[in-house]
Amino acid sequence: MLKKIKGYLFVAATLLTISVPAVVPTIAASAACSHIGNQVSSGAATAAGASGTDLCGGTGVQGTDLASLAAKIVDIFSIVVGAVAIIMIIYGGFRYITSGGDSNRVGSAKNTLIYAIVGLIIVALAQIIVHFVLNTASNSVSNQ
Repeated sequence: MLKKIKGYLFVAATLLTISVPAVVPTIAASAACSHIGNQVSSGAATAAGASGTDLCGGTGVQGTDLASLAAKIVDIFSIVVGAVAIIMIIYGGFRYITSGGDSNRVGSAKNTLIYAIVGLIIVALAQIIVHFVLNTASNSVSNQ
């Protein structure tokens, strides 16, 4: 039973690892224009001969700077790590329930739960720190 669960967790982790690099360029590309209306109106303006506009109808491409890309990558990474931590909490709870009072198995299950909760706390703090640094850096660049 535990081998099956480990196998499923391995497959899920592998699929997440493979899918994240495929999703990041899509998010970076879609971050440039978030509304279809902007795309349609800028296409009409371009067809009419208007110059100086980009695909989003502004004078510069929005959302493609390094800070927003880093924020998107950190958000995706945090979601993946958070999902793995939640799965490990469920797995640790399952191990705790099925330990049958064996002190070694109870201790191992408690360690799994503690490490998963610590992982969630680290992910939350990493989100806060990264967004603080990115906001501070973007504010200092825009003030110059």
